[in-house]
Amino acid sequence: MTFEHPWVLTLILIVLAWALRERRRTARRGALVLKASAVAAILAALAEPRLTLYSSKVGLIVLVDTSASVSARDLERASELASRIERAAGRHWVAILPFARETRRPGPDEQRSPWRLRYSRGEAGRGTDLERAIREGIGAFPAGTVPRLVLISDGKENLGSVLRAVWQARQLGIPVDTFRLPGRPRPELRLESVALPAVAFTGERVPVEIVLYSPRPSRATVEISAEGKPLGRHEADLEAGLNHLRVNASVNTPGAIELAGSVQAAGLGEVRFAQALRLRRPKVLFLSQDPPGTERHLFEALKAAQFDVEPATTLGGRDLKDVQIVVLNNTDFEGLPLEVKLGLEEFVRQGGGLLAIGGERNVYVERKAVEDPLERVLPAKLAPPRSPEGTCVVLIIDKSSSMEGRKMELARLSAIGVIENLRPIDLVGILIFDNSFQWLVPVRRADDRALLKRLVAGIMADGGTQIAPALAEAYRRVAPVQAVYKHIVLLTDGISEEGDSLSLAQEAARNHVTISTVGLGQDVNRAYLEKVAAFSKGKSYFLADPSGLEQILVRDVMEHTGSTAVEKPIRPRVVRAAEVLEGTGIETAPALRGYVKYTAKSSADTLITLGEKDPLFVRWQYGLGRSAVFTSDAKSRWASEWVAWKGFDRFWTNVFRDLLPHAQASEVSLEFDATTKELVVDYRLASYVPEPHRVPELFAFGPGEFRRPVELVRTASGAWRGRVPVGDLRGLFRVRPLEESPLFPEAGLYLQEEELSSYGADEHLLRRVAAFTGGRFEPPVERLFDSTGRAVPRNLRLWPALLALAIVFNLAEIVVRKLQFRGRATPSPTRGA
Repeated sequence: MTFEHPWVLTLILIVLAWALRERRRTARRGALVLKASAVAAILAALAEPRLTLYSSKVGLIVLVDTSASVSARDLERASELASRIERAAGRHWVAILPFARETRRPGPDEQRSPWRLRYSRGEAGRGTDLERAIREGIGAFPAGTVPRLVLISDGKENLGSVLRAVWQARQLGIPVDTFRLPGRPRPELRLESVALPAVAFTGERVPVEIVLYSPRPSRATVEISAEGKPLGRHEADLEAGLNHLRVNASVNTPGAIELAGSVQAAGLGEVRFAQALRLRRPKVLFLSQDPPGTERHLFEALKAAQFDVEPATTLGGRDLKDVQIVVLNNTDFEGLPLEVKLGLEEFVRQGGGLLAIGGERNVYVERKAVEDPLERVLPAKLAPPRSPEGTCVVLIIDKSSSMEGRKMELARLSAIGVIENLRPIDLVGILIFDNSFQWLVPVRRADDRALLKRLVAGIMADGGTQIAPALAEAYRRVAPVQAVYKHIVLLTDGISEEGDSLSLAQEAARNHVTISTVGLGQDVNRAYLEKVAAFSKGKSYFLADPSGLEQILVRDVMEHTGSTAVEKPIRPRVVRAAEVLEGTGIETAPALRGYVKYTAKSSADTLITLGEKDPLFVRWQYGLGRSAVFTSDAKSRWASEWVAWKGFDRFWTNVFRDLLPHAQASEVSLEFDATTKELVVDYRLASYVPEPHRVPELFAFGPGEFRRPVELVRTASGAWRGRVPVGDLRGLFRVRPLEESPLFPEAGLYLQEEELSSYGADEHLLRRVAAFTGGRFEPPVERLFDSTGRAVPRNLRLWPALLALAIVFNLAEIVVRKLQFRGRATPSPTRGA
């Protein structure tokens, strides 16, 4: 036993002397002894006594090689060894440390009973550093144990120098026992290259291009995994010589991930590769004029497919740089400003995707002399909404005094809008009324639009409101007209007697004359107008704000005079099988209840039609991007049976993935020049892309801390080349600009590391490590805990126990004193007489 402060023990003699002196002068000798013992224990604790003990308990650290150079069978053997060592530990201390480039903590899925060790993931697993593993193992022993190391490895180090670490272990007296893992057998296959896209999207089928040499024909299995999780197996037939294999992988996790793979062939062995891949979640900007919630089914399908969907009601001022796809859902194309249409055209031209989904708001405008930007970019155009035969439209306009001002102005503009959308062969009539009615334009051909518009512009408000006579006059005049479609529109802001309007509306329906009613403001007979429209199979509209009158009036006329929208059940028909339709079961899709008539452009790719020629789904390439038109809707109106169809989600997922960017404004290649040991990057712009005024700064990034600037030299018109020396460094290299550039995109190249081309085991090295440190090569598991007669000193500090003893003495002294005090305080019993 030793003391940290031995001089404190002299104070105990003073306490003993004091206790002896007080013993003669007090009757409470028991309490005195306890008090003196408590003080002596405290003084002894202050001297800090230590008791040295010797322990033969072994502290065993098991280093297990989980680098890419070991085989799956090696990992199974290492796991079995780790489990046996742990079971044989008994009172000894054991820690299992997997390692590759460095040691790591075992994952929860590995620490099972028995152990299930996994490969070290990512770049950390593509190297073996035995020196670092042993050094980190030496520093992990707990105090008070006899240290021993166990190394389970193939001995194929490619980083550091194990000799330095074993010298340190020998100097510290730490023996290293070694177990050999056979390692991967050398294959006859040879991996020439692996190519992946620089950037991909979550859920997308990412192409993996593999160039492989085979000495003879064979059947091979290609396995792909991401972050250690298998993605799938593919079978391929190999021919003698170079083979170009293409497999697809799909990952749903955004960010940088490790994509690994292996190719196995019977009798030819196995080759493996690993590469980083950057995944982004594709973003969809969804412009819709439908009420919120109607697109719920489509949104759920897209979100399940890893798309981020941003709903919007306008595109004005929206920057599309962070968007991959724009959707125009049931949108009035004419209502989009010209700058928005130009922006959408440029968006698709530069690689974006555009999808138009049909709806009743798709309005055909015949007066256009040239295509606008949106019409240019879409693969189909709205079809003329009428049949070749003429139609007849009569507008009944309330010109009572309550219409004066803005209402009258908008009514005139709305009537002019209807005239603009009629063809010369169509018939038009305009009947104005107040207390009486008058034909402003008797029913006639709409061939002199200028005259008709001048007549409409002269309508002035005055008088009261009598609807029924005007309605009867309009029907009387329209009924005998010879036309394919006959339609009446009643526009009023007042209340009038109904008369026989309802029976007239029923008669009109029987004679194929439709009547729509438009009520402006609050002072209208709503029930009356609704009945007139319903009985005649027209529609009723009520507007508190008359600013939307022209759009309502024009659309209503279009719908009721051979409208672009066709509402009848019809089944889709596949015209041409394509990848976008795979797995959808489109052949069994239910009927749609309506669609918008479009005409596909001659160079467009029409995949599905409704009937013989009306397209349902049509697409094409426009510049670097793609655009498509789906002429029905994706909600519970026309597609009410589709939203419950089991192929709904797959169909729309395929459509949106087909629209994701596939082409680039420039071609980029990154190669390795083995002669000069340099990376060579080449950029070549597409023929229609103008050269930039300034070439962005580019850098090459590689394994570890590798980072070098890349100087581009112009080699031809629209072409640049850069070189970066990398020496013997191996791994994943990327060349990318500091700021994202569509003309100079990121390029990647994977140079196979020594770790992945390392085969077999270095048994000689493992035997030398064991012999040099006093360990053993592949000893029985039970002997790993043999301390070989060694013991380590362990200092046991006694002062906590002495302080606890002092407290016990002190409490006992208090109890004794109280008992003695209580005995003196009790009076003697009184004797009886």
